[in-house]
Amino acid sequence: MGYRVTEVDWNRQKSLLQQIRERVFVYELHIPKKVEFDSLDEICQHVLVTDESEQAVATGRLCSDGLIGRIAVLPEHRNRLVYQSLLNFIVKLAARQGINTICINCILNEVQLFNQNGFIKQGCVFMEAGIPRQRMQCEVDDFVTKPFTLVH
Repeated sequence: MGYRVTEVDWNRQKSLLQQIRERVFVYELHIPKKVEFDSLDEICQHVLVTDESEQAVATGRLCSDGLIGRIAVLPEHRNRLVYQSLLNFIVKLAARQGINTICINCILNEVQLFNQNGFIKQGCVFMEAGIPRQRMQCEVDDFVTKPFTLVH
């Protein structure tokens, strides 16, 4: 199965992006809606992943400081190809914006995986939406996609 990743405008695709994120974060992970949707949505760059039948299956966003977040993939599409496609697109987007360092607030059980793939810890463990997280960062030029199972 092939996937297509595109940059989308929050205001034009807000409903579709919200549907995916609500299904993953609000309904599946029980993150409060008021926490999931924040003021950064208006100013971040958003991406949308569609499958071969042009159905929306995933989304993510890039903040101006290089923070990759709100990666939401529908359960039936959580596979290596979706994550690789989504992350590679976001990292290329960051590079085009002149962002040299990307970061991600990963869940604690993924710290070692990120560390093995070029990311280093930044700061202390913190809580976000009731989930302990560690900020990890990586130089854009050093980024290598591996099959992460992101929860943001």
